[in-house]
Amino acid sequence: MKKLFIKIFFTFLLLVTNSIQAQYTDVINSNKPGFSESPYSVGTGVYQFESNFFLRNTSIDPTFSKPQAFGVDLLFRTSFFLEKLELNAQLAYQKDKVAFKNIFTSHYFSTGLSKFTIGAKYLLFQPEYTDKSKEVRSWKKRHAFDKKRLIPSVALYLGMNTDLVNEIHKTQSITPKVGVLLQHNLTNEFNVISNVFYDKIGTDFSEISYIITATQNFGSRWSGFVEHQGIFQKHKNNVNFGTGLAYLFNKDFQINASARYLLEGKTNGFYSGLGISYRIDNHEDSYIDLDETPISLKKDTPITRYNKRQNNFFNRILSIFKRNESKKSTRKRPSRSRKRTTAKKKKNGFLGLFKKKKKKEETEIEKLEREIKELEKEMKKNNK
Repeated sequence: MKKLFIKIFFTFLLLVTNSIQAQYTDVINSNKPGFSESPYSVGTGVYQFESNFFLRNTSIDPTFSKPQAFGVDLLFRTSFFLEKLELNAQLAYQKDKVAFKNIFTSHYFSTGLSKFTIGAKYLLFQPEYTDKSKEVRSWKKRHAFDKKRLIPSVALYLGMNTDLVNEIHKTQSITPKVGVLLQHNLTNEFNVISNVFYDKIGTDFSEISYIITATQNFGSRWSGFVEHQGIFQKHKNNVNFGTGLAYLFNKDFQINASARYLLEGKTNGFYSGLGISYRIDNHEDSYIDLDETPISLKKDTPITRYNKRQNNFFNRILSIFKRNESKKSTRKRPSRSRKRTTAKKKKNGFLGLFKKKKKKEETEIEKLEREIKELEKEMKKNNK
């Protein structure tokens, strides 16, 4: 079972390298102080640390129980090469009170790791919402609810519980953890996150859990949440109801606090937490500024490759046939300029003939006038 899950885990990491979609936000996006997990990644180049110092106290269950615990829950999140893929590691270090209740009640304390899980989540689907700010014709349409917001963003989670924990929390093997993460962004200020997990698969400690979290933003700094969680185990079922507040100190730093009411089998109690979230933001956008990075033509650019293809042997042969075809076409269909020149020549020919005829007529008239003058001279001589 362990080898099969490891193969599935690494296959999952390889399959999700096919697409890229931006998940980075200008402001830190923390899962704390709730127990639920958002389907969105922190974005590439971001190293985010989320912590929660907690105190848990419940009544003592008959026989064996852990009624009290105090410690810190740490979550590290990052994304190296894909915006939609997040790698994370979660561990909890705590001091537990272990109690036995039979005829007499006794207890002892145990300190160590209670959780060390390595996982990855990948955003499978993210809906696109209508931009209502562009609607200027109708006030009703501008403020109407967008039904696309009922479609959630969906992510898949795969993780491994390392079992490098304290003796009272061991399961004696590395166990897988799988989950489906959903988020409904009903408005820009209100969202609902739903998680379903199957944890510690293949052991006697396996459990199925669900979490529903509703978060409301109050301005740009404050946000509050209410949450319900149910955990179904082989021997008992646990339920808790929680609420809390988060304050955004700056775009990379958040402070949070939470409180919960616990129902664990036959016992009940409370849980309180106080934590901080911080990120190191080294994110760089994937676009290229063309003004700062001018493009220069290289030997392997498409234009030079095209010119090379035009100069090869087969293209030269084809160009010869194209030339012959073009010559034939010009013979069959003379151009307009050629037609114009022939028309001009014809016109000039007719004018030349007319001018020649006119000159001949003028010379004949001049001859007749000369002959008349000579006859007049002879007649005058004879009269004398």
